[in-house]
Amino acid sequence: MPGADRLHFTGDEAADRLLAEEPIALLIGFVLDQQVTVQKAFSGPLELLNRVGTLDAERLATMDPEVLEEAFRRRPSLHRYPASMARRTQDLCRVLVAAHGGDARRVWSEAADGADLERRLLALPGIGGMKAKALIAVIGKRLGEGPPSWEKVAPLHPTLGDVDSPEALERYQEGKRAHKAEVRARQPG
Repeated sequence: MPGADRLHFTGDEAADRLLAEEPIALLIGFVLDQQVTVQKAFSGPLELLNRVGTLDAERLATMDPEVLEEAFRRRPSLHRYPASMARRTQDLCRVLVAAHGGDARRVWSEAADGADLERRLLALPGIGGMKAKALIAVIGKRLGEGPPSWEKVAPLHPTLGDVDSPEALERYQEGKRAHKAEVRARQPG
């Protein structure tokens, strides 16, 4: 299955193409995907590239933390919590350098199978269980780069891996809002 030439996560063609073309952009987007909109989180890698001139894992890993934080803080900030996300992004890049030679694609291209891919994703800073599952779906369904048996560890519920158009993103976000409202309604007052 050929991979997508863009991931329809931002509404900005350049940002969406970067996510599909540069594995590190996809991973950084997932790290940023908390307490901000999907569009904001996944636009972050392109804006970071524009601000610091690189998405090279080794260069980001060794960058002066204050310089990276300033790039995250510059208006409009890259995240609601720029200092924390700058540190988390730098931590991600350090692990990519130490464990994968700085090549983010190796996280999935060298995975033996779906279970190994899940373990590799969970070892990355800023990637918890839900994000790992969504990443597995994106890698397998959208990029066409899942290792053998990735489907066995992919989530059964809708994720960003099911987003193949701007309309699908809207449906995904509507479903997510409805689910959150349902969860809130069940919580004791």
